[in-house]
Amino acid sequence: MNVKVFIPRDTTSLALGAEQLVSEFAAVVEQRNESVQIVRNGSRGLFWLEPMVEVETAAGRVAYGPVTCADIDSLLEQGMLKGEQGHPLSLGLTEEIPYLKKQQRLTFARAGITDPVSLDDYQQHDGFSGLRNALALSAQEIVDAVKASGLRGRGGAAFPTGIKWQTVLDAVPTDLTGQKYIVCNADEGDSGTFADRMVMEADPYMLIEGMTIAGLAVGATQGYIYLRSEYPVAHQILNEAIAKAEAAGFLGDNIWGSGHAFQLEVRLGAEAYICGEETSLLESLEGKRGLVRAKPPLPAIEGLFGQPTVVNNVLSLAAIPFIMDKGAQAYADFGMGRSLGTLPFQLAGNIKRGGLIELAFGLTLRELIEDFGEGTFSGHPVRAVQVGGPLGAYMPESQWDTPLDYEAFSAIGAVLGHGGVVVFDDTVDMSEQARFSMEFCVAESCGKCTPCRIGSTRGVEVIDRIRNNENREANLELLGDLCDTMIDGSLCAMGGMTPFPVQSAVKYFPEDFEPKTADGGV
Repeated sequence: MNVKVFIPRDTTSLALGAEQLVSEFAAVVEQRNESVQIVRNGSRGLFWLEPMVEVETAAGRVAYGPVTCADIDSLLEQGMLKGEQGHPLSLGLTEEIPYLKKQQRLTFARAGITDPVSLDDYQQHDGFSGLRNALALSAQEIVDAVKASGLRGRGGAAFPTGIKWQTVLDAVPTDLTGQKYIVCNADEGDSGTFADRMVMEADPYMLIEGMTIAGLAVGATQGYIYLRSEYPVAHQILNEAIAKAEAAGFLGDNIWGSGHAFQLEVRLGAEAYICGEETSLLESLEGKRGLVRAKPPLPAIEGLFGQPTVVNNVLSLAAIPFIMDKGAQAYADFGMGRSLGTLPFQLAGNIKRGGLIELAFGLTLRELIEDFGEGTFSGHPVRAVQVGGPLGAYMPESQWDTPLDYEAFSAIGAVLGHGGVVVFDDTVDMSEQARFSMEFCVAESCGKCTPCRIGSTRGVEVIDRIRNNENREANLELLGDLCDTMIDGSLCAMGGMTPFPVQSAVKYFPEDFEPKTADGGV
């Protein structure tokens, strides 16, 4: 009987040598005349252990990592294929690894367990159960279930998903085709984020299923995944999964003989951060330059090609199969307040144990950094944490006990966004980080509105003057006025939120804006 050995094929593992590891491992076991079946799974999200190799045993999967080609012989000699755990790289039973065991995985329940493009694997792990249930419901009943779950947009704005779907369901198309659209925003551009990529590389059928259910819910028969062009592995896996789903009748003109139709395509993004904003994304998807549209009209009323359109993030759509399979209440039982369900938090930056942690809303930032991340990679104390991407505030230690919850973060002027958490140690210069925030806006602004386009350029200049100790107090006041103008006058969140990291850096780390001495001190 073949022993199943799992070696990931996701971007992170490939970057750390997984492809070479597969080739070398296959050659070695063939020379040893071992009966082995290599399965290319997705990552579990424990990135410091990648490539993490798992072996299926009667007791469960046993993990080893991080494994290099040089480790293969010693692993095999010490009983790896029998799940023996004497080797220094042995991690024990995968499900018992504390980093993984402490999580509450709903969206990522299959990540790293299944072959991402195997339909049989997906269905054996509850795949398409949500779609089966949805096909037995009316469109309104599906939308009501999503409302009852409390699911909110996971792309940053946290708008209730069910309300958006209701708007599109009720909207009347403006042309005779009666077409409505489902658009998945997979242009994951926030710093320190990779959860969308993990969904698409580890469990693509879940996204396909979620988008198909969304189509049933609002009467849309066409969907598009707007994929970040820097994700070639996700692109390949998605296209393979879509082709297999179409061939098996899970997509197409007559889903499972139900009479319902849903077509799905992947379109590559324009390599622009601004195209993560939903209206700019729609412009790009239509083949135009990614400029932000004024609202109203909302995309739910006039979206792609002027028709009613659902625009949701990958994580929002990926949560739908669980809700339709296990029930709205099962999802709503997780979380706190108005932040229900789970969010995959992504630990990155100067962190010892970087990776994905899916938990219910409510734990604190400190617990995330200390209990899961185990502090900084450098060993220096943590000084600042940026949550929510490059437009999120820099949080000092006094705020790390804030619950990870949309309203709790909003109350202190921070944003939870997509769940990206970037850690900085005590060597960071926060005035330099403030400058980077403005400089990032200069590079990524679509240029449509003056507060964003010109404000960010002036912001870099003002911060440079402060850092050079030129009329410091006057320029600090000017920077404050400029930030207020950008917040109040920008057309979208690009210009409207760029001041958040700048203001937080000035407020909580003022010493970094003081004149520097010759030796670098204040």
